[in-house]
Amino acid sequence: MTIDKDTVIKVARLARIAVSDDEADALRGELNTILGFVEQLNAVDVSGVEPMTAVVHVPMKKRADVVTEGDQAERVLANAPMREGPFFVVPKVVE
Repeated sequence: MTIDKDTVIKVARLARIAVSDDEADALRGELNTILGFVEQLNAVDVSGVEPMTAVVHVPMKKRADVVTEGDQAERVLANAPMREGPFFVVPKVVE
């Protein structure tokens, strides 16, 4: 897979990045090199290889899920600048 200059400009516009024509040519080469590396990785046979989350197996540390303090809504909301019932009131940010 290769990327042409028009695709680089389109991706830059979608990412809201200002790219000049000279920069687009340089980026085209870099992106094609990166895609070449990805194609090499895709060519490797990984059948039978178990996916890993880390290089060394480390068991997850677990703790007991126990409620220590609950039912303290009044204490939590005591310093709230605005509240409505047992809830914080915040300014609307999405219309």
